[in-house]
Amino acid sequence: MTEPVRTLVVRCPDWPLTALGVAPSDPAVVLTAGRVVAASATVRATGVVVGQRRRRAQGMCPEAVVLERDEAVEARWFEPVVAALSDITPWVEVQRPGTCAFGVRGPVRLFGGEVPLVGNTAAVVRKALDETLGEGTYPGCLIGVADGPFAAGLAAGLAARSVDGKAVLVPAGATPGFLAPFPVSALERPDLADVLVRLGLTTLGTLAALPVADVVGRFGSEGLDAQRLARGLDGRLLQLAGQPPDLAVGIEMDPPVERIDQVAFAARSLAGSLHDGLARRGLACRRVVVEAETGHGERLVRRWRDEGAIGAAALADRVRWQLEGWLNGPPGVRPTSGLVRLDLVPEELVNAGSHQAGFWGGATAADERALRALNRVAAMLGPGSVRVPEWRGGRDPAEQMTLVPVPEGPVAGSVDGPIPVVPHPPDGPPWPGAVPAPSPAAVHAEPAAVDVLDAAGRTITVDGRGVVSAEPVRLRQGGGAGAGVISWAGPWPVDERWWDPSRHSRRVSLQVVSDDGLARLLVLEGGSWRIAATYD
Repeated sequence: MTEPVRTLVVRCPDWPLTALGVAPSDPAVVLTAGRVVAASATVRATGVVVGQRRRRAQGMCPEAVVLERDEAVEARWFEPVVAALSDITPWVEVQRPGTCAFGVRGPVRLFGGEVPLVGNTAAVVRKALDETLGEGTYPGCLIGVADGPFAAGLAAGLAARSVDGKAVLVPAGATPGFLAPFPVSALERPDLADVLVRLGLTTLGTLAALPVADVVGRFGSEGLDAQRLARGLDGRLLQLAGQPPDLAVGIEMDPPVERIDQVAFAARSLAGSLHDGLARRGLACRRVVVEAETGHGERLVRRWRDEGAIGAAALADRVRWQLEGWLNGPPGVRPTSGLVRLDLVPEELVNAGSHQAGFWGGATAADERALRALNRVAAMLGPGSVRVPEWRGGRDPAEQMTLVPVPEGPVAGSVDGPIPVVPHPPDGPPWPGAVPAPSPAAVHAEPAAVDVLDAAGRTITVDGRGVVSAEPVRLRQGGGAGAGVISWAGPWPVDERWWDPSRHSRRVSLQVVSDDGLARLLVLEGGSWRIAATYD
């Protein structure tokens, strides 16, 4: 059983926004797969929080500029910060762009205590940010120190509300009490947290107080890992003291590679080879070392760490982010020549363990296999080339589903991916004015014009109270005879965005079944009827 290592975490808040050039005062949100991952202070003041869906966030702050997350750019601008921290310790571990950590045992002796270490770390990061982004452009980093990287990360998140607004130091041995009030959502394991909340275990303290045998019996290895984090212990039991020498993988590149697009596919294949090699032995790693050698003999080394076992897609992401930081970073960190070799070395090996199914079952393993296949196709075709459906909600079928780039990480239910792809309507309150189920089989990108006529041949209208002028009896397209209406339902009037004249929309939906055997969804907008969708 391993005890937690006293750890310092450096977190650059709102880094997804900063990497995209957004100033703290600008109203903007950054999305991944339709969910908010970062919001500027101006937007947060309106009530927008991380994890919200795009539509809800835009409803709360209509003036916010919506940006898609670019983690490659985040890694590129964060690399100078990590490189600068080598003046503090060579053992810096990057958790993701914008957040890194290192053990304090050695640096504390060098700087004479944790408080001086925190001060020197903040100064080094401050200087690197000023040199990279411009002096005074970025407000500074947040620092947390605690027993273990998980608690230190939460401490860094609270640093903005600390007395000095910069750092929170949790005394050694006090980590369990510090963690106890945090909600179980802090574990960033949404499926597990959902089950815990349903069972009345809403805080880390209540989870930590459960008998270990009961947690393992119900939640398996994932539950045990979560409980250890809640107790302030290391997240996993490291069951292997060493590792076979043949687990590292590498590739030679001739001629030297200087562009990320030239090495991206090879790097993803290399990451897949490493993951598959570990999986064949029943192993996984929590930390991977990315090593590169340049044509001028420079040796580049960076460690990436995850609290859980790093999955195949997450491993490929970290390699790509690091290459982005090296090859496309600012001149101060960019190598003087192209890369001639790339190596991946796994560290902190653990048994791969078993997976506990969700509360109501599920096909997480199959989803992960499908996602891995999609990621391989995306690697061959380029970023954004492969898209998957995501439910976003809305009143009209055309806006309820959208295609988003396949996430470069695990699907819903895995510990690496808190932002899931949702291909079906989630539980929640209905949208007022929405067309009732079932959903149509085909939503037309270019709705065709149609005449909806009553028995006298007049066009059907709908008044301000949502009442049709007469019963529809015939549909006619392009001047032909058309089809007779044998049944209909509706109308469903919608008056949206009345507060914004430039986006104000008023329309009426009507479902009809005609004698030609087709069921259609008709929409009246601007005085004209159109066929918006067709049912099976």
